[in-house]
Amino acid sequence: MKGLQIPRLRIGEEAEENRHATWLELFYDLVFVVAVSQIAHYLQQDVSLKGFLGFVFLFIPVWWAWIGTTFYANRFDSDDIKHRLLTGLQMLAVAALAVNIHHGLGETSVGFAIAYAATRFVLVLEYLRVIKHIPQARGLATHYCTGFSIAAVLWLVSAFVPIPIRFVLWGLGLVIDFSTVITTKRFQIALLPHPEHLPERFGLFTIIVLGEAIIAVVNGVSEQKWDVQSAISAVFGFSIAFGLWWIYFENVTGSVLQGTGANKKIGLFQVWLYGHLLLVIGLATTGVGVEHVIMSDANQALPTPQRWLICGGVALCLLSLSILHRTGIIFKCKVRAKYRLGAAAILIFLAVVGISLQPVVVIGLIAVVCATQVIEDLYQSGELFASK
Repeated sequence: MKGLQIPRLRIGEEAEENRHATWLELFYDLVFVVAVSQIAHYLQQDVSLKGFLGFVFLFIPVWWAWIGTTFYANRFDSDDIKHRLLTGLQMLAVAALAVNIHHGLGETSVGFAIAYAATRFVLVLEYLRVIKHIPQARGLATHYCTGFSIAAVLWLVSAFVPIPIRFVLWGLGLVIDFSTVITTKRFQIALLPHPEHLPERFGLFTIIVLGEAIIAVVNGVSEQKWDVQSAISAVFGFSIAFGLWWIYFENVTGSVLQGTGANKKIGLFQVWLYGHLLLVIGLATTGVGVEHVIMSDANQALPTPQRWLICGGVALCLLSLSILHRTGIIFKCKVRAKYRLGAAAILIFLAVVGISLQPVVVIGLIAVVCATQVIEDLYQSGELFASK
């Protein structure tokens, strides 16, 4: 810790070549382990199209709260006393978000709105410090303060109006939040995020969400009367999580973010941002789907909502990875992008035609699709038949 110091630039000429997440950032991530778990529980209780849309609507503010703090720390983290205290306030606000998620679209929506507004107001305080102390970042920070403040006010006001107007204000607030970031190109050119720190931070959040799939396997087995088919389904569920981990992290180091022009990088960072939103939504959905498959009656066909949940979740992961491959956010390879997209299409086909398939068959076929992606990557890289 560096006492009462001012924020400083951590990018450009001031950037460390090999920069990693700080202990404070890792501690901050812990509260999102709880938040993601609560959101997954929300979907677990309502496996329907309405439940999924509600899950997405609650997931986005939680994810965006993490994004805001992560990008601030990427550029301006100083690890001083004030920053630590403000980060602590952020964690309390996110914890309040998590507490209000279960009925976040009903009786606790007021608490959810106030908690999210609090996360944004704390972030605005961080950027006010940047305006005061870092002249070269004043334009970016002022733009962010203006947009984020307007969005936060809308969320706060929503707590005092009835449903559904409350949710309309939430949507408007999110649109303003997103547009605030998208419309800062002229400021971002000179303040591009750190190209090594950011992939690590996104990787850590991806691990948090992947952890839900592992928790799902444990929960599913522990809540189910032990039998061979449930055990096999659990193994398949773990292998799906393992396969998705493999094809993401094996390729994340091949990004084109380094060595490209500033204008192109800004566009890539936007794709990075929203492409990963699809990925983490898909991962969280997959975790819930795995638990439902394990807990389903092994002797009956997997119900349609559960079949779409697990197939659609993994398909969304593969679709997002295809986009990230195609744009070069992760290892740029058109062949891998096509394989991911083709695998996603196969899973959607399975969701459509697999009406009479038992749970173990459905999850087994999904595991095979994921394993095929891993094998294809190994073959492409020449590692599959490499000599020792």
